[in-house]
Amino acid sequence: MIHEAQVFQLADQAAGHAFTLVGSEDMDSILPPLFDMPGADQPLPLRQVLTHAAYDEAWIPDMLAGRTMEEVGRDAYDGDLLGDDPHGSIARIAERARAAAGRVTDRDAVVHCAYGEVPVWDYFWQLNVARTLAAHDIARLLGAESPVSEELAKAMWEGTAPAADTWRSFGIYREEVAVPDGASWRARYLGLTGQQES
Repeated sequence: MIHEAQVFQLADQAAGHAFTLVGSEDMDSILPPLFDMPGADQPLPLRQVLTHAAYDEAWIPDMLAGRTMEEVGRDAYDGDLLGDDPHGSIARIAERARAAAGRVTDRDAVVHCAYGEVPVWDYFWQLNVARTLAAHDIARLLGAESPVSEELAKAMWEGTAPAADTWRSFGIYREEVAVPDGASWRARYLGLTGQQES
């Protein structure tokens, strides 16, 4: 398994933990936008956040296998993937995604995304950023401890800091927030993305 896939395992588990915090009474709670990029810059109810996460996860095995959306069928994962058991459904979908990630050995393999072709290492960083920030923001919204571990935060900082300006140019990272010397890796990574720990 390549390094980026190992980080994905951590990020996906953190997001999965955050999803379990969302009770039926929280589904209409509004999550502020994670990003400033067009299409992802709107506040969403948590039910919709989980629905999108399930859809995104469902595509991962096909993407990592090098299939195109046309080969799979662009509407293959449309519809309600959560059903009457949102937590169980998204956990099963995520388990398949993590298993597929564990089989990736070529970091330069091509992934056929909707917007074009990218190497698999790049695809993983996009997944990792989305999952890490969603995990933190959902937990914070619900008043729970962030599931972003020091191991995950350190890997995210090391993996994305060199290209932070590029992430900002896309509206994915915001203006960096300064953190004190000796700050935790979680504080450092969140600061890099333009967020604060609490």
